[in-house]
Amino acid sequence: MRSSSSLSVLAFIVILGVGVGIAFGIGGSSPGVASYTVGGVTLLVATIAASALKVADQWDKAVVLRMGKFHALRGPGLFFIIPLVDKIVYWIDTRVITMSFKAAKTLTKDTVPVDVDAVLFWKVLDPQKAALDVADYQTAIGWACQTALRDVIGKTMLADMLEGRDKISEQLQKIIDRRTQPWGITVISVEVKDVLIPASLESAMSMQAQAERERQARVILGDSERQVAEKFGEASKTYANNPVAFHLRAINMLYEGLKQNSTIVIVPSTAVESMQLGGLAGLTALTMGIGQDKEAAKSPPPISTPVGLNGVAHAEETRSAT
Repeated sequence: MRSSSSLSVLAFIVILGVGVGIAFGIGGSSPGVASYTVGGVTLLVATIAASALKVADQWDKAVVLRMGKFHALRGPGLFFIIPLVDKIVYWIDTRVITMSFKAAKTLTKDTVPVDVDAVLFWKVLDPQKAALDVADYQTAIGWACQTALRDVIGKTMLADMLEGRDKISEQLQKIIDRRTQPWGITVISVEVKDVLIPASLESAMSMQAQAERERQARVILGDSERQVAEKFGEASKTYANNPVAFHLRAINMLYEGLKQNSTIVIVPSTAVESMQLGGLAGLTALTMGIGQDKEAAKSPPPISTPVGLNGVAHAEETRSAT
């Protein structure tokens, strides 16, 4: 039950003050029976007025019973009731209300215990049914949500629950809404917040996911090797029809290997003949050329001397000799 509004208290004080003033004016300094009668009547009127005056907020509906039977819905705003005859049994909030609920240690269809947390968004559409057709509609909604959640979990596989939360939310919304419609309550939406699984199962699923990623990596590597082999096959056909291109490619590969890694390379004699390197002399010349390139890269660049300074130095040397 809601407490009395400030407007009811104000009406009580005003009426009582007016009555006391009238009683004091009638009795004067020596109040008599008339003064006490006026005061008593004023107190009774102030109490009745304060009890009859009610104010409902914009989102509230007051369920009024008259002599134990449903009379009307009052509010929002200012309204009056008959004291001792009318009684407000419920103040119904018609705004959207959120309620969290959960199912702990519930077995899925594949017998895995899970903890599921969800949130329900609902609203009272018919305050009369919500007040008269169910004793405590908020508690009833909470139990309906928990039983519906357990029912859905028991019919769902763990993989489907982890991947398809939207489907579970839709199923919960339909079940809960079907149960609460006779109470004048509609379900706006249901959102699954979290699904908790045992730690041991979580580790096993992590290992399974890692193994699956490794399998995919190996499949991708094998596919890339196959594509490289196909490209090598196409290149071999090109080199078979063009011996000059094959010789140039072989010389380039040998040069790059000598330049980057080592100074000694063992090359089969058949490769030397196919590349036409001219036997040992050709290999020696190729190696010396690479060595000169490396030395040139390591040594600093020569310092150039201006022409004017060279001329001055030569002239000084000539004078000294003379």
